[in-house]
Amino acid sequence: MTTLAVTMTHARRRPFYGWTIHDGLVVARRNLIQTIRVPELLFFSLVQPVIFVLLFAYVFGGAIPIPGDAATDAYRQYLMPGIFGQTVAFAAASSTVGLAEDMHKGLIDRFRALPMAPGGVLIGRTLADATRQILVLFVLSITGYLVGWRIDNGLLNAIWAYALLLLFAYTVAWIGAWIGLYMPNPETANTAGLVWLFPLTFLSNAFVPLNSLPGWLQVVAAWNPISALVLACRELFGNPTGIQPDYWPLQHAELYTLLSCITLIAIFATLAVRRYMHTTSR
Repeated sequence: MTTLAVTMTHARRRPFYGWTIHDGLVVARRNLIQTIRVPELLFFSLVQPVIFVLLFAYVFGGAIPIPGDAATDAYRQYLMPGIFGQTVAFAAASSTVGLAEDMHKGLIDRFRALPMAPGGVLIGRTLADATRQILVLFVLSITGYLVGWRIDNGLLNAIWAYALLLLFAYTVAWIGAWIGLYMPNPETANTAGLVWLFPLTFLSNAFVPLNSLPGWLQVVAAWNPISALVLACRELFGNPTGIQPDYWPLQHAELYTLLSCITLIAIFATLAVRRYMHTTSR
C-alpha cells in the first residue's frame, strides 16, 4: 500500500510538459548558474563582439561602400545586423567546448546514471547557450547605438528580428553540441568549435555586400543561412541592405531563415541525442 502511494505521488508530480523538457530546463538552469559563478567566461564572450564592432566600424567602414546608399553612416547601419548574426552563430562554439569539458570531467556519465530523459542534457546545454545570447545582444545593441546604429522600422519588427537571432543561436548550438560529443578533449573542441564558423560567417553578407563577391561565390553566400538571417534583420531593423542578387533565399529571407532553423534543429538534434546515448566520458 505504501509503495502504491509513493508511486501515485511521483505520478502526480510529473510535469505536464513531460520529463524531457523538465530535465532540459533543470540542466539549463545549472549551466546558467555556472556562467554566473565563472564571470570571466561571460566577460570575454561580451568583449569579442564589441571589438568586432569597433574594428569594422572605425577601421574598415570607410573603405566599404554600400550600393544604393551614399550616407556617411551607411556602413555602420549595414554592419550591426551582420555582427549580430556572427555573434549568435558563435553560440555553437560554446556548446562544443561545454559538452567536451563535461565529458572530460566525467559529468556526462553521471548524468547518464540518473533517471533523466536522453535529450534533457542536450536541451539544457543548447538552451543555456542560446539564452546567454540575450545579454550579448543587449550589450551589442548599446555598442551599436553608440557608434551610430539605429532601429528605424518599429518596435515589433525589431522584436521579431531579435527573436530570429535567438532562434538561430539555438539552432547552431545543436550543431555545436553534436560536434562536441565527438571531441576527445576541451582543447580539441575549442578549435573544432570555431574552425567551421569563420568561413560560414565571412562567406555571407554579414560584412560586405554580396555583389562585391565573384559570381560563383555569390551563389554560395546567397544560400548561406547566415546571409538570410542578416538580411532579414536589416529589413526588420530598417537598415541599409545594399543591392541583393536575385536568389530565392534573399528574396524570402525571413521564410528561408525559419525553414533553415527548423531543418537544422531536426537533423542535428536527432544526431546529437543518438550520439549522446552511445557516448562515455573520456
